[in-house]
Amino acid sequence: MLDDALAEFRLGRVERGISQQRVAIAIGRSDAWVSWTETGGNRTLSVVDLFAMLACVDREGSLRVYLGGGGLRDSGQVRLLAEFRNLISSAWDWQMEVGMPIPGDLRAWDVVIRAAGCTIGVDAETRLRDLQAIDRRVMLKQRDSGVDRAIILVPSTRANREALRSAGPDALVNYPIRSADALRALRDGRDPGGNAVIVLPRPRPPRAAVRADT
Repeated sequence: MLDDALAEFRLGRVERGISQQRVAIAIGRSDAWVSWTETGGNRTLSVVDLFAMLACVDREGSLRVYLGGGGLRDSGQVRLLAEFRNLISSAWDWQMEVGMPIPGDLRAWDVVIRAAGCTIGVDAETRLRDLQAIDRRVMLKQRDSGVDRAIILVPSTRANREALRSAGPDALVNYPIRSADALRALRDGRDPGGNAVIVLPRPRPPRAAVRADT
């Protein structure tokens, strides 16, 4: 939030005894501009100027980019979600693209399911390229949306299995429920009891019909 960043800037400036004039000279702005910005008057402050100000008081800014709701999914994600829906109990209410209850927040769960007094946010990932980044994103969404459980849904590919093995148990500390146990609970319409990474086997292609010659 801009106001939080500016409060941090002011705190750092005061702690270090740095005047607004020194900041203005360092970033090529006027004293009045720095004062106006610090007090929250500049509501169109650019990210570049904000980060420059924070750097002057030995603070570091970061920019987080979220996937917005309504984005396009690849065909693999669509198939993964469809397979998952076929594997769980029909008792689960199924809702696509559920956003955060925060005005202006564009993040959304791929799916939210509800049953047995339990609400679960589900995100489908066709490839686990950066498990830590996925974990951070999912944990923030769980915190901000207030769902009871979070599930990361991935297909059982060689790359994904290797990614999970390489990450080790510490990377899955936020997902204590085993894939098979979580899926079994969802099939029964029960709360899985915690977050889980569910690895779904690839659906088998339909077998070609064999025509008997008569």
